Amino acid sequence: MASAQEATSPQKPVIRVAIEGAYPPFNFIDPTSNELQGFEIDLLKSLCEAMQTQCELVQHEWDGIIKGLIRGEYDAIMSSLEITEKRQKRIAFSDPYYRIPAVFIGSKELKPGEVTPQALAGKKIGTIERSDHEAYLKAFYKDSEIALYAKAEEANLDLLVGRLDAVFGDELLLSKFLESREGECCHVLGDAPAEPAYRREAYGIGLRKEDEDLRARFNRAIAQVKADGTYDRIRAKYFSFDIK
Repeated sequence: MASAQEATSPQKPVIRVAIEGAYPPFNFIDPTSNELQGFEIDLLKSLCEAMQTQCELVQHEWDGIIKGLIRGEYDAIMSSLEITEKRQKRIAFSDPYYRIPAVFIGSKELKPGEVTPQALAGKKIGTIERSDHEAYLKAFYKDSEIALYAKAEEANLDLLVGRLDAVFGDELLLSKFLESREGECCHVLGDAPAEPAYRREAYGIGLRKEDEDLRARFNRAIAQVKADGTYDRIRAKYFSFDIK
């Protein structure tokens, strides 16, 4: 039975959050329950608990998801929305709630360790063309041979057969290869070095620019769940590596 205080307290407004539901393991539709599941759904629930408010999930296809926010169809987007300069001209973002690390992978015949430009001088490194990873390698790994590929799978295959010494890319994508039967050949050689630093892709909650109070609330909640261990418990269900 509700207490008198609960009965007289005004109900807090529901925060409506748009999620695509087609990007596992971050967000997807469970085929059994037909409900939204994934890392972002679990994290959103913890953020709403930290804010002591009720949140409603709104499934929305990717196309037009920002337009829907601006039109007021929902209050926020939490669907692996990368923070970019172009998007920041249209909407506001919370602090990042995940980042994808960049790593070098190579044959298990090579010991993990130094992956600086000096350590990989003379080595042949594969990466995806027209990507931040390509730009990084070309800017700093000038003494390495850079091989470009349309898809990560093509680079991984060349690594498997010995045409490459290493592949550089985002850890999420490369970890899927390492966890496969073919990927048993290889392992992580090291994260992108601290110097020169690699700018990791950052993802935040999208909000309307005028909703500064809501942005501040989400930021406080993100900081809280990271500090109290909730974030790491959720992350460990979906990823074997840190994405903070």
